Amino acid sequence: MIFDTDIFIWVQRGNIKAAEIMEASDKKYLSIQTYMELLQGAKNKIQHKYVKDFLSSFAFEVLPFTENIGHRAAIYVEEYALSSGIRAGDALIAATAVECNRTLVSSNKKHFTIINELKFQEFNP
Repeated sequence: MIFDTDIFIWVQRGNIKAAEIMEASDKKYLSIQTYMELLQGAKNKIQHKYVKDFLSSFAFEVLPFTENIGHRAAIYVEEYALSSGIRAGDALIAATAVECNRTLVSSNKKHFTIINELKFQEFNP
């Protein structure tokens, strides 16, 4: 499974359901976009270290950008930005999930369910 940024935020807030869904996944992935969003949300270097340690401790694999991911994300923005409000970051995360043939877990149903080829699992906090 690929976890959207919001799932990590739920875990940081102490949401047990979010932690359980992460623990239940044999293979844990996140897009490089999510990784950057998590680091960007940190207030200092201590929080940066916390993010890196958390990902390492729970064996998350950061999936890099590829040309195909970038191309697919651009198509998603072109097709869906006006109708659903998908932003570039979410388009990159969705494109990563599709290109890597993984299920995306997120509570942000509105932006993702319009993408037919995306395997999506909604998280309800």
